[in-house]
Amino acid sequence: MLLFTAFLDSVALLMIVPLLPFHATGLGGGGAVVGMLMATVPLVQLVSAPLWGRLSDRVGRKPVLLIGMGAAVVASVLLGLADSLPALFVSRVVQGVGGGTVGVLQAYVVDVTRPEARAQALGRVSAATSLGVMLGPALGALGASLGPSVPGFLAAALGACNVGLAAWLLPEAASRAGAVHGSPGRNGDVLRVLSHPREPVARLVWTYVFAMGALQGGTAVLSLLLAARFGLTASTVGWVYLFTGAVAVVARALLLGRAVVRWGEARLWRGGVVLLSAGLALLAFAEGPWVLAVALALMPLGTAFTFPCVTALLSRHAEATERGRVLGMQHAWGGVARTLAPMGAGWAFEHLTPGAPFWCGAVLALTPLLLGVVGRDAPEKTARELMTAGTKLRKLITKDPKA
Repeated sequence: MLLFTAFLDSVALLMIVPLLPFHATGLGGGGAVVGMLMATVPLVQLVSAPLWGRLSDRVGRKPVLLIGMGAAVVASVLLGLADSLPALFVSRVVQGVGGGTVGVLQAYVVDVTRPEARAQALGRVSAATSLGVMLGPALGALGASLGPSVPGFLAAALGACNVGLAAWLLPEAASRAGAVHGSPGRNGDVLRVLSHPREPVARLVWTYVFAMGALQGGTAVLSLLLAARFGLTASTVGWVYLFTGAVAVVARALLLGRAVVRWGEARLWRGGVVLLSAGLALLAFAEGPWVLAVALALMPLGTAFTFPCVTALLSRHAEATERGRVLGMQHAWGGVARTLAPMGAGWAFEHLTPGAPFWCGAVLALTPLLLGVVGRDAPEKTARELMTAGTKLRKLITKDPKA
């Protein structure tokens, strides 16, 4: 049920996000206004994500998830009703408040999954959202053909159905019991990432931020590069995103689990940032379709190996009483990357060269390796070692039931 909930939530969100620039320009906004609209959500999440995470540690994951999903429904209705730029900004602020529960969703997955299977479980949730990313824009475009406010109302209706289904069918996380009585540590403090950058939690968060910045910067100007070098238009560029989305789904749903068992999360995220960096570097000088296809495949493959593994490792540093807080803090800092990287990439594309944002992104993705910011990734063993230990323990219990 959680996968279906994540899928529907992603579909509803992506029905409206690609159409926001057209809505804003139709109300008299320019490029700067569009950029501010896009930046509003991650900026709000910088505040809302840690707060939602902390609340979920106290009252449980499900109630907070339902509140966040309800806020997204309200934001979609406000978008459908918006007839001015201030109204658009209000809808984006509300969307940012609701979207701050992504860390809570990840904490839910962590709560109900064994440590050695967390990366694979997080990857499956990401695969479900990637399917939504593929389907949402098409549904939004269909709704826009019926009227500019229709996508917002359709997204609200879909989101309302999702809230109802989740309230009815989604159980509370089993490990919630006793969480209120625990004493949360300081791992989830947003500013601690800056004041104690060498701590394990901070190092993993910085890895997430660098990789997210590299990805978002490249993605922000990818359409411009494809238009300049390959002549793609608004009606044809969608096929590129369909291809990258398909690679992401296959990698997260089918490849990630086996790769984690074989190499472990710590090695796999390192390989992931190398693949992401290679894809961005290839895009910087790609001229032919085959080089372009390889580059576009490497990027989602790299992120599929990086983000779930980093989040799984991060969850091992968090006690049950602070998981929501810690993962919410990670999402908040990821929001900073999602805000700043596209602005920097846009400036580099316009004032330097079309390939500059991709070279910069390639270096940024490798920064955790170049600086050695991550030493000991987790206080526990790798997934492969944990599974082996679990198998031996089961055999021992089978041989001697009294043991």
